[in-house]
Amino acid sequence: MTLAESVDLFIDALRFEREMSENTCAAYARDLRAFAAFARRQGADAPADVTRAHIAEFLRGERARGLAASTRARRTVAIRMWLKDLKARHLLAHDPAALLDAPKKAKTLPRVLSEEEVFRMLDEVKGTTPRDLRDRAILEVLYGCGLRVSELCALTRADVVAEGELLRVLGKGSKERLVPIGGAAGRALRAYFESARDVFTKGRLDVDEIFVTHLGRPFTRQGVFKIIRERAAAVGIAAERISPHVLRHCFASHMLQRGADIRAIQELLGHADIGTTQIYTHVDVRRFADIHRAHHPRAV
Repeated sequence: MTLAESVDLFIDALRFEREMSENTCAAYARDLRAFAAFARRQGADAPADVTRAHIAEFLRGERARGLAASTRARRTVAIRMWLKDLKARHLLAHDPAALLDAPKKAKTLPRVLSEEEVFRMLDEVKGTTPRDLRDRAILEVLYGCGLRVSELCALTRADVVAEGELLRVLGKGSKERLVPIGGAAGRALRAYFESARDVFTKGRLDVDEIFVTHLGRPFTRQGVFKIIRERAAAVGIAAERISPHVLRHCFASHMLQRGADIRAIQELLGHADIGTTQIYTHVDVRRFADIHRAHHPRAV
């Protein structure tokens, strides 16, 4: 079995056996194909030819090229998972990556907008055209429900449950969770269904996705990204400060600032590990530090 064939076998296993998301499968495929190309240049034609030295040299080269620590960490994980899988299938006698450590990710605080900025952007989309109603619903659901953009794009009519009170969301690892829709998001969603969605679907009943483009097709992540940047620019929010994921960060940070329990936020975001959610506590601490500096007489 060649390196390329073993990579394809592993990616198929991630996709169909482990049911990982298409985005994760695509990222791991890029990582492993990059490593396979490097290993072939070093004379490794099959998985059995791969050595720990090949892996270490590849990762050193990625670091020298200036690749982010998070990307290098993901590439290390991909290589480790791939070789471990091959050994489990008895296609490798030993795993050269068994004792390999992943690079530590640098901890960065998520970017967030203030409540005032988010409200300003949402309230700017106040028209009654089908496009305005659709865009307002997209923005309100992203911010009001804390969804990933991929989760938003995958929503279908059947995912609005409990008489419109909840969204059934399929998250990472095909894990399902229920998220309250809330007042503003619920009103925007109802207005979109009542007065706009049929315009985009042309009345077709076979379109299940909630949010569709002017061509009647489901949204891509890039399409949602474009809408958000356009709407943010209209109220003076710089492009580099806004994205679908920033609205997800705002959902968590603003709830925490208003006293929400961190465990509840974890469940609403669909985080498997509380450590992932706890990054928002650092954002809140930073806010309190700003308040302290602004108001304490001996803070400066």
